[in-house]
This record gives sequence, structure tokens and C-alpha cells, in this order.
Amino acid sequence: MSGISYNDLVTNIRNYTEVDDTVITTAVLENIILNAQQKIFLDVPMDSDRFASQGTFVADDNTINVPAGAFFVRGIEVFESTANTNGVGQWLEKKDQTYISEYIGKLTGSEGDRTAQDVTGLPRYYSMFGGATGLGTTTSGGIYVAPTPDANYLFNIYYNKMPATLESSNQTNYVSQYFPQGLLYACLVEAYGFLKGPMDMLTLYENKYKQEVQKFAGVQLGRRRRDDYTDGTVRIKVPSPSP
Repeated sequence: MSGISYNDLVTNIRNYTEVDDTVITTAVLENIILNAQQKIFLDVPMDSDRFASQGTFVADDNTINVPAGAFFVRGIEVFESTANTNGVGQWLEKKDQTYISEYIGKLTGSEGDRTAQDVTGLPRYYSMFGGATGLGTTTSGGIYVAPTPDANYLFNIYYNKMPATLESSNQTNYVSQYFPQGLLYACLVEAYGFLKGPMDMLTLYENKYKQEVQKFAGVQLGRRRRDDYTDGTVRIKVPSPSP
């Protein structure tokens, strides 16, 4: 099965379920397709979902925004330079917020009297906080760093985000082109769930989806993350009948 467009996917869903637009309306179909894409996105981290964003720390400010639309952060690289990223970067270690608080402050005076003793320098650690409303509604949260930057160091954030979704105004995307069968089966699972059965058909397409997602994950998390020179050729044992 080659790539599939949004319109073809809509036609296939109605053909497989044998119902028309009076039962599964366009609005319901759009929700079914969106839910299926979200399921695939959560089940298989794909290279197509990987992004990088460059920014600059503000001196004496230990927070930065997570790039808009980011689902999770894979790593943060900081450069000692404030002009370019040609030098060797330093990867920050991810810690809990409590660790960051302990690192930059200490208890002084009477018990419970906390006075921040800000430690400044090139950041070494980071932690996540907030959600879609953290540091502004256009972000996906915020990041604390420690030590607090003492200069406008450059940084790269590597993260995954939900790709452009398949819809009437966007006829194809990575999943529809490279995982069309899995997308169709995921949609049929959602469709039969909406139709409340038949249960045997729901189970059939759930199993078909699981089979396809295992193969797709094998490519995304296996073959695409290795090469023959450094990792060796992938060898798959093929059973043969005994002589």
C-alpha cells in the first residue's frame, strides 16, 4: 500500500465500515483521523517529529521557554560562546526542580528562613516546569537552568512535537505517506469504537494495528537509528524446514 491522502482515507474508512455520511459525519471523521494520528504519535517516536531550536540565555535569568508545540525535550546543549555555536557544546543534565532549588539556594538565619544565594556561571543542569500556560500561552512550558547564566550563552533545544496533522486542508503528511496501512487501521479502531462494534471487527483492526506498529517502530527506532558501517548489517533469522 503506497501513501494515502486525506480524501482517500475518508473514502476508505466509509468503505470499510460500510456506513455513509449520515452515520459518520465529516466532523466525526475528522475527530477519528485526529485521534488516530495522536495514537501513532504517542506509540512511535518518529524522526519526522524531531526538531531543534536555537536561542540565547539572558544573563541573570535562569528560565527559558520550551519551543512552542514541543511535546517533550530530548536534550539541551549549551555553548560557552555568545556569538556562534561553532565551539564544542556542553550537554545539560536533567534534574528535578527540587535539585535546582537546592543548588542555587541555602538556608540561612532562623530555621525555615530561606535566602537565595544565586550561583551564576555556565549552566550545567535543567528541569521542566509548567504546561501550555507556562511563561505565556504560546509556549509548551518552561525550563529552569542552574547555575544561572552569567552571560548571553547560546543554546540548542532538541525536542519532539506533533507534526502537521492530516486534514482536508493538508492532504498528506509523514504518517500518511510512510505508514498508511497503520493509519488506516488506527482510524478503523476509532471508527468501530464510535459505532459501538461489531466487537470482532474492532478486535481485528486493533490486532492489525499492533502488528503494523511493531514493524513501523522497528524501522523508526531501529534501522533509522543505525548504519551498516558502525553497527553492522541487520541480520534476520529466516526459519527453514529441516532436511
